[in-house]
Amino acid sequence: MRIYGANGTTPGTQAPSARRTGGSEFSLPDAASATESRAAAAPKATATIDALLALQGVEEDPVERRRRSVRRGRGALDVLDDLKIGLLSGNFDPATVTRLRTAANELKSSSGDAGLDAVLAEIELRVEVELAKAGQF
Repeated sequence: MRIYGANGTTPGTQAPSARRTGGSEFSLPDAASATESRAAAAPKATATIDALLALQGVEEDPVERRRRSVRRGRGALDVLDDLKIGLLSGNFDPATVTRLRTAANELKSSSGDAGLDAVLAEIELRVEVELAKAGQF
């Protein structure tokens, strides 16, 4: 049984090829209209200020703050490990010092947990010592 129609099997016919007719040519806009300047629209500063004020009013979840602090501490330890491996292999990378500075700046915020803050302070001290040593290179 053969089905003929839009969804059936029909002998293949090719679609007519696209033909270009008319004498339209490509042209660039004239230089006079390109030099027109528009007045710059002022940024909507009130919307961004409102958003920042709204974000400041939101209480941060203590669990999320602790989780973020743990992540920062682990990141700082990873950078310290990279520094150790680089120094032991003789391939000191100056980018590691930049990463250490960034890690030290991130460790300064409080997590709200006294024990975790003490551990982060120890990590921060070690990062600061390594930064001081790296300054001697």
